Amino acid sequence: MLKAELRKKYMQQRKALSRDEAFLLSEHVFQNFITYFKPEPGQKIHIFVPIEKFNEIDTQIFINYFLAQNIRVYVPKVVVDKLISIEVFNDTVFEINSWRISEPVSNKDSGEINFHYVITPLLYCDSNGNRVGYGKGFYDGLFQSISPETKKIGVNYFDPDDFIDDVWENDIPLDYLVTPTDVLSFLSGLE
Repeated sequence: MLKAELRKKYMQQRKALSRDEAFLLSEHVFQNFITYFKPEPGQKIHIFVPIEKFNEIDTQIFINYFLAQNIRVYVPKVVVDKLISIEVFNDTVFEINSWRISEPVSNKDSGEINFHYVITPLLYCDSNGNRVGYGKGFYDGLFQSISPETKKIGVNYFDPDDFIDDVWENDIPLDYLVTPTDVLSFLSGLE
């Protein structure tokens, strides 16, 4: 299927989930992430803040856990059409931007490129690690700028069932996909 078709299909499926269903599935995704990756204090994790109107995976569960475990947390913010990474702490002040996305008030880019993990938003991911996002290309840009050792991890409610027919040359696939039922690796034994 084409990205536009997949984007529409999975956005509808995601919006059909009740808040309780989405939260329960998010908790399963979180548990699978923790069990598989076993994040440790001092590690650096870049993670998106969920967009409530899009019924995204509730990553606030992850963020709260990471901060409590002294894992360094970085969140994205778009500043002048570029995605920057801002380190956040328990006392970081957030605001709702014009797109209704919660983000830090600060525009200070951490400059960090050596993350252990980048937990990535998406609408869909196929069985090759190719993803369908919102079509802005922000995460492809981020992936190009970070250390090649960083594990790129998608989180989603849905398993990969459809192939993406229009993968572009500049698309950067994920290394892993975490769903409520599984953790899939796309690294072909290179873990």
